Amino acid sequence: MKIIGVVSALKSEASCLMEKQNFPLYQVVEIGERTSVCLSSIGSKAARGAALKLREHDINALVSFGVAAAVNNELIPGDLVLPEAVTMNGEILPVDLEWRNRLAGVMSKQLTVAGGILASCEEPLTSTEQKLALGEATGACAADMETAAIAKVAAEAGISFLAIRAIVDPIEFSPPEALMSAVYPDGSVDAVQLIKLVLSGSVSIRTLIHLGLGMHVARSALLEVVQRTGLTFASDYMPSYRNLQENQSQSINNE
Repeated sequence: MKIIGVVSALKSEASCLMEKQNFPLYQVVEIGERTSVCLSSIGSKAARGAALKLREHDINALVSFGVAAAVNNELIPGDLVLPEAVTMNGEILPVDLEWRNRLAGVMSKQLTVAGGILASCEEPLTSTEQKLALGEATGACAADMETAAIAKVAAEAGISFLAIRAIVDPIEFSPPEALMSAVYPDGSVDAVQLIKLVLSGSVSIRTLIHLGLGMHVARSALLEVVQRTGLTFASDYMPSYRNLQENQSQSINNE
């Protein structure tokens, strides 16, 4: 039985797990009988610290839960990435493939679910050129700043790891670098600083709308994961007897 520790960097990600729950930074919050969350803030160092903190609570599986950027032309906002491996600085970090495939099999056919490799980046990707370069160098389909650090902790501890990431921005659109000055560590926005950026022309209203729409559809994908699998992410999912019969019938017909 998996005792799961979830790391999310942003409040907007963690709130998909339990909408009205308060998630203070760097504190472990129990949200289910076998699931706890630690909100890490942005970046690999913070994510590693959160994963290590969860390890102190006797968890035996780690999950990276949140959003990611597309680094190829195939993925669009709202697509779900369940990577089969994670890469960081040339190192390939493993994913529990049985768990990953079980989760992928439960998801709606209307939701695009991608596999492949998820890459690590140390800074936000703010241009198409940066995204393409990372994708070409690693063979990855998507990237984020936290997943590899969490996967590394899991690998070091010899426990299961799963990444659940929804695409928030496509290859052709990236948040401008200036915007980061208006973002708090937990992803919430400094409204005063944001207004200054808009008035100065550093960030356009169109860009903010684009970002908002991307986060909306990414959150919708993450919410669907929770709605379909609960807070154990199909770690203990067993198909119903009816589904087993249907699968067996299909196998016989194919033979």
